[in-house]
Amino acid sequence: MRWLTAFLGLAILATAVVAVVMVLPRGESASTARSTPSTPSQSPPDPSASASPSGTPYTDPCGTFDTAVRSPYALTGYWLIPTTDHCTWRKQFTAIHEVGGDTVIRIGWGLQARRTSEDGRVLEKEGNKADPRYASCVEDGVPCVEAAERDLKAANPGNRVSWTFVYRTDEAFGDGLFRCPAYERRIVAGDTVFYRLLAPDDGTDDPSCDNVRNRGRGYHLILVAAAKEDSLTELLDLGDRFGVKVFPALPLAPRDPAQSTRASERGTDTLTTLTRRILQDYGDRFANRTSLGGFYQPFELQLRDMKAEHPTLAVYASQHQIVEQEMPGKPILVSPYLDARKRLPFSATPQEVAKGFEALARTGVGIIAPQDSRGTGKVGLFWPDQRGQRVDERLRSVVGETTNGDAYHGSTRDYYREMAAARTRMVEQGYNVQLWANVEAFEPSSDEPCAARTGTRGRTDKERLDTAVTQVGRYVSKIVSYMWSDFFTCGSPSLSEEVARDAGRPIPVDAVHRPRDIQDGVEIRGYDIPVGSTVTITWPGQETPEVTKVTGVDLEALPADLPERVRTAWFPFNWNGVPPGTWVRIKVTAPDGRAAAESLHVRVGS
Repeated sequence: MRWLTAFLGLAILATAVVAVVMVLPRGESASTARSTPSTPSQSPPDPSASASPSGTPYTDPCGTFDTAVRSPYALTGYWLIPTTDHCTWRKQFTAIHEVGGDTVIRIGWGLQARRTSEDGRVLEKEGNKADPRYASCVEDGVPCVEAAERDLKAANPGNRVSWTFVYRTDEAFGDGLFRCPAYERRIVAGDTVFYRLLAPDDGTDDPSCDNVRNRGRGYHLILVAAAKEDSLTELLDLGDRFGVKVFPALPLAPRDPAQSTRASERGTDTLTTLTRRILQDYGDRFANRTSLGGFYQPFELQLRDMKAEHPTLAVYASQHQIVEQEMPGKPILVSPYLDARKRLPFSATPQEVAKGFEALARTGVGIIAPQDSRGTGKVGLFWPDQRGQRVDERLRSVVGETTNGDAYHGSTRDYYREMAAARTRMVEQGYNVQLWANVEAFEPSSDEPCAARTGTRGRTDKERLDTAVTQVGRYVSKIVSYMWSDFFTCGSPSLSEEVARDAGRPIPVDAVHRPRDIQDGVEIRGYDIPVGSTVTITWPGQETPEVTKVTGVDLEALPADLPERVRTAWFPFNWNGVPPGTWVRIKVTAPDGRAAAESLHVRVGS
């Protein structure tokens, strides 16, 4: 994700990992039954659509609405980059839904403090020249900043604009954005609609205009450059039609000038005001939209042991409080990243990351979807018995010619196991928090980037995605991916085409020692493992691999909080012949001959 720092002003950070043994449990209890996945609810049919399935399908300039799920995959949510092309939205939703996607997360923009010229023009971030994006914001022949200060001083000579903030978006807002319409307003300039908002610089947000006139004080001017047509309404309409939940981005916090990986404490109050205004407007317009799944806070931070006063945590807590007040029941989603590289002083072990997870949960965010960080090379996909093996060739540009154990504190699976345990502890303390996995759909690549804006990030392949799913799938309730735009759509065939063409390949995520009646055996949990699948079991020192078949599926209820499409498959196997403490590999092959990309590595308890 790091290349988007330049593209959209997002922040990106770094975390760490420690290897832990996976001991094959015996007869793990199943706490809840798993029902068959339901078909996503659809919005009411378009009146112009045919009422008969055999009739002519509804079409428009962007093509036909096709809401079939043809190739369901383990990943069920994707990030999208904003676009001005309405047909692109449609095509993306169609393609995402075809592979079983039910969640879309919007990339967003940041609130920025800006200097202004003597005549009130907003300067670029560097402060050297006027920013053309805000040049057309003019009222009564003067720049909007000057007009705002003029109106404030007319109300009370002691008023002044003490600081100016800017925020850009492709959304359009209603009157719910304004608290004091006499001094806050829309300014239409061609295709851009500017919103002039005022926030007292003491961090308050008055419920009326009385204080503007009654006492002089400083104000932060927030100048929003927006659109005439609302992109969020369009996305929610598509979400209703396809049965997809949309997570729009909340405003990104201003960055600390001295440490850009942290939110600026000075700008937090102003961000809080802008967030509150936007959420109030959303409440007026979208309170009953079923496709509004929640909100994404795009300010990333490295997941590690953090103090409660961390400024970015303060942003999360503030925005959670506003969402609870204005849109109760809609969670905030955050996606911190991991960095497991041993050679770096700021990396973190799995245990340190677990503490960071707990700190995030205490802010009230509802969904924590840590980036698996394999796409950036900050964490590796390997098992405990592979610590002595050389790192994946695609990661050597990041960690060098070394082994997994020397390069990383632990593997992806180690980190998610510790975070799952942390989540359990936080739920027991009353924090309603979910653990998702954000699987990065790219590779370190300076030679073959997907697009100019992706920098040193190139496309990956489905085999690597399947491997990542195997590593995280036991510990999370949902798997999403950064990101659809570019990484799933670049190249020929594209990664999305690979996923669709390879639908149904087995992806095991867990194994449990599970006797049935008088037979010893194993229950595998995962995706697309039907009756008749072949299971090959191997271990060091074994004379001949054991080969058996899956003889039953969904024979036992699953534990709670696993991804919706995960199922169980059982096969007979006598564990008495396996020496205690031995690492065993379990490879699954579908009846059509396609083998899982990754074998399960399990160790029999002594």
